[in-house]
Amino acid sequence: MKKEIIEWVKTIVISIAIALLITVFMTPTIVKNHSMTNTLEENDFLMINKLLYQRSAPKEKDIVVFQSPLRTSSGEEKLLIKRIIALSGDELLIRDGEVYVNDVLQQEEYIRENYTVGEVDLIIPEGKIFVMGDNRSNSLDSRDGILGLVSEEDIIGKAFFRLYPFGRFGFIQ
Repeated sequence: MKKEIIEWVKTIVISIAIALLITVFMTPTIVKNHSMTNTLEENDFLMINKLLYQRSAPKEKDIVVFQSPLRTSSGEEKLLIKRIIALSGDELLIRDGEVYVNDVLQQEEYIRENYTVGEVDLIIPEGKIFVMGDNRSNSLDSRDGILGLVSEEDIIGKAFFRLYPFGRFGFIQ
C-alpha cells in the first residue's frame, strides 16, 4: 500500500513538473482568421515556442505570434500570427507583385497567390521586423499603417507545431 502511494505521488509530481515546463516554455494558440492560408488554416491549434527568441534572434520566414496595437471587441490586446519577411537592417522592396530582400528576389512557395499587393521600399530599423501573412490579399500586416513594423520585443514566440486538425498534425514549415 505504501509503495502504491509513493508511485501515485511520483506520478502526480512528474505530471505537474511537465505541465509547468510546457506552460513556461510553450503556449497554445488557435488561428482565428485566414491571413496565413495555405500554411495555417482557421481553427488550427498550434504550439508556440516562447523560449526560442530569448536565446537566439528571429529568422526570415519564421512564423511568429506577436502582440499588436489592435484590440479585440472586448478591448483586450489582439495577438497576430504572421511570417517574418525582413529583419533589422534588411533592405526590403515590394514592387510589381514581387518581394526582394537585400536585392534578392524571394522564392515564396508558401504564399496563397503568386503576387504580393503593395509597394514598399525601406530599410528595416534596428529592433523591428517586417511581417506578412501568406494569404497576401487577405492579411493585415506590415504593409498596412495600422500595424506597420513589429518590434522584436512584441514577439511572443515562434509557431512550430500543429496539434489540430489531426490530419495536418506535425511541425510547421
